Amino acid sequence: MCQLCADFGISYHASEEAGVSRRHVLDRLAMGGMAALLGALPRNAFAQEPDDVVRIGYLPITDATPLLVAHAKGYFEEEGLKVEKPALIRGWAPLIEGFAAGKFNVVHLLKPTALWLRYNNHVPVKIVAWAHTNGSALVVQGDGKIEKFSDLAGKQLAVPFWYSMHNIVLQYALRQSGLTPVIKPQDAQLGPKEVNLQVLQPPDMPPALAAKKIHGYIVAEPFNALGELNAGGRILRFTGDIWKNHPCCVVSILQPLIEKRPEWTQKVLNAIVRAEIYASQHKSEVAELLSRDGAAYLPAPANVVKRAVTAYGDEPSYKANATIKHPDWRNGRIDFQPWPYPSATRLIVEQLKKTKVEGDRAFLDKLDPAFVAKDLVDYEFVRKALERYPEWKRDPSVNAGDPLERNEVLTL
Repeated sequence: MCQLCADFGISYHASEEAGVSRRHVLDRLAMGGMAALLGALPRNAFAQEPDDVVRIGYLPITDATPLLVAHAKGYFEEEGLKVEKPALIRGWAPLIEGFAAGKFNVVHLLKPTALWLRYNNHVPVKIVAWAHTNGSALVVQGDGKIEKFSDLAGKQLAVPFWYSMHNIVLQYALRQSGLTPVIKPQDAQLGPKEVNLQVLQPPDMPPALAAKKIHGYIVAEPFNALGELNAGGRILRFTGDIWKNHPCCVVSILQPLIEKRPEWTQKVLNAIVRAEIYASQHKSEVAELLSRDGAAYLPAPANVVKRAVTAYGDEPSYKANATIKHPDWRNGRIDFQPWPYPSATRLIVEQLKKTKVEGDRAFLDKLDPAFVAKDLVDYEFVRKALERYPEWKRDPSVNAGDPLERNEVLTL
């Protein structure tokens, strides 16, 4: 096990989660085999009688912050809910499988993954709030050979999952730079303008960069900060500096549970919205809390998590390298704003139709952006929670005139 992995307490040996090998599940998931995985679940898995206990599953990334802060600060209990200690899961595949099977009833999912699950795999997932905005970056080898997107021609890049904001934003930036994203074997010959993409688990990315197996990766924090500090990488661009205040991970609950337990769902959303407001106002404190030097929700040390949450516009290296192109956007490295703007959902659908992915993508051609914005997201509970906690409107990303609407800004 390499030192980078040891820093996160992560082993490369296949672990068993929910009775299925993590790598085996990931391979089948990445190749479009979620239907086969779901087929092994009980026939009534989605309709199982829910209990009142909040059971959270999460990956060791800052995207999970609202769920973890709500647990750490006792917000669920203050709503009268029982809650188990959140379960740390090492990859998207076992998290998705556990969620679909009812092992977890509240999770954070990549927003495009929630879309893929609902419309391609018929998992009745509903987005009930955004977990955060921004919070990701493209990290490249720090030898000075990659200074702009056009320098990525002929290079190997990693994304955490095909149906991710990371893949959408990266491929948008590549196309805008005159490059062609492709999905080929790593030893395949690439054209002069081609950039080859592969899926890697987030914990695998910094070690792969350090070993020069890839030229860069795009992922959630704290793996970008880890890449900077320990893997010889540098930030080429932040995703929030390309798509202004974009969503990434979203809070998700299965629709049958929402319909069966609306009061429970409202209490869950009250706690999560309260946690997002707290996280947005106390970023440094929250970073310490989440780190292994605090409550140890994340296996990363405090210095890594603090950089991942707070280092942005005032960071000297970013100023020297002109890393941030849109300082006037006034966003942070990661921000916490729960309202799920319909305009962002519509744009995600539009961009996904242009994005290369592995597996059967025919379902994307049938999706209407306006329909998805209405059908995928449940706005009722988060709206009521925001009415209860109006402090969210103080966030600089919120439109003072109409806080529930905004115009999307996507530009390189």
